[in-house]
Amino acid sequence: GIAAACLAAEGHDVLVTAPGYRNAAELFERAVELLDTMAVTHSVDDENEPKRVDVEAERDSGCVRFSRPTAAAELPGDPDRVIVDEAAALPVRLLESLLAATSIAFTTTVHGYEGAGRGFSVRFRDHLAESESTVTERWLSEPIRYAPADPVEVWSFRALGLDAGPPPDRVVADATPETVQYRKLDPTELVGDEHLLREVFGLLVLAHYRTEPNDFARLLDAPNVSVHALLADDHVVSVALLAREGGLPADLRSRIYDGERVRGNLIPDLLTSQLRDEAAGEPVGARVMRIATHSAVRGRGLGSRLLAELREQAASTDLDWIGVGYGARPELVPFWRKNGYGAVHLGISRNERSGEHSVVMLHPLSPTGEQLHNRHTRWFLRRFPDTLANALSEIEPDNVRAVCRSIDGTPAFEPTDWEWRILEGIPNGTAIFDTAPGPVTLLAFRYLTDGSVDAEERLAPRQERLLVRKTLQAHPWDEVAAELDYVSASACMRALGECIDRLLSLYGRETGSVGGH
Repeated sequence: GIAAACLAAEGHDVLVTAPGYRNAAELFERAVELLDTMAVTHSVDDENEPKRVDVEAERDSGCVRFSRPTAAAELPGDPDRVIVDEAAALPVRLLESLLAATSIAFTTTVHGYEGAGRGFSVRFRDHLAESESTVTERWLSEPIRYAPADPVEVWSFRALGLDAGPPPDRVVADATPETVQYRKLDPTELVGDEHLLREVFGLLVLAHYRTEPNDFARLLDAPNVSVHALLADDHVVSVALLAREGGLPADLRSRIYDGERVRGNLIPDLLTSQLRDEAAGEPVGARVMRIATHSAVRGRGLGSRLLAELREQAASTDLDWIGVGYGARPELVPFWRKNGYGAVHLGISRNERSGEHSVVMLHPLSPTGEQLHNRHTRWFLRRFPDTLANALSEIEPDNVRAVCRSIDGTPAFEPTDWEWRILEGIPNGTAIFDTAPGPVTLLAFRYLTDGSVDAEERLAPRQERLLVRKTLQAHPWDEVAAELDYVSASACMRALGECIDRLLSLYGRETGSVGGH
């Protein structure tokens, strides 16, 4: 706040962002206080919660303004300086996009909920070290609001689990899916074993930037939440939180359908209200709220082993499905797909904090769960191409590729004779894509969702991105050419023709029309 005020007083435009305004509120409070003390003329847009402070400087007017992370990533108004408060609570992808700023300061807590995520402490700092940016680091270790070793602060720190941490790397270094033990951890057991509790919660804090104090209470008190873990020599190496959802009475399902929100039923609520399936809340399911694996043993299959245990346990109960909702990323969607989950929804708006679109995936456990899964898969296949051409036209192509490949089914591809002639004419230039894009869109979507195509028959990633951007998202030729490094729009058109020619060898007339499944 002090720095922002001084910069604004010198005529600089200072853009401030944070996970939420409440994280930056104190910055604005301090900035206004200092400007008052300095007798600098200024005005605020809101006396109680100022999000913009305009300053009349000697040479030029300056300002301190707040913008949410996803908007700030676009650097609106070309600011002179950018300040990112509680940076560790933001995803690495967003932090990297902000590096385009001329001058930027990332400030964060490195001990406690806000700063514990490994995204900032490891991945982003590695990215900074490899970048061409000049980086200066400053550390503040002495408390500002209280005396060092204040007994009340020490007590609250421990009571809220702020000092929780995973086991040391060396004690779990040899853990493999074959050597670990699965356990469902009862709240009573966790309360009675502080060491175990702190390892569980410490692992969650390090792995998830959204972990907060409420999660500590929820882990122990929420009646619909259960804790599951893999242990190596009594040390936690992987942990998951599971929330029981669904099994809702008819009157409540009707109210949800009419717009009422019900806490603790994320997936049934979404399927009922947004996707207009009043019966979606009747089957009983479990949602994977969080899953985390110790950083020292990631990539060994421990997360998959834990998910397999969850499925096995769930299948022996009254559960009809097990599901998950998370921010879609190209490297994360295949993990869930590999573990048997199929995508049934992709959110149309980006999360304001993470900048990611949420994907919902289901794994059926019973005939009732199969019915729920199958109808939402069918509906998703029907609506996804239209959504990509509209609300999802800007989502990254690699995310689209990953989600398409994670759907448990493919759309029917049954072109008419006229549509076949269009498809066959585009590769040799006798037909033009822009005059009849529909058949190409159907062909591209069929291919992108078809997991049965052998690796050697698949298009190159760049070609698949071309299919997404042009045929599904309908971006202009010149924009697609620039994004995918084609020398011209004409070269991009020829490349699409080559893609269609390749796909016709898979789905052409001689192979027969292909129904969906």
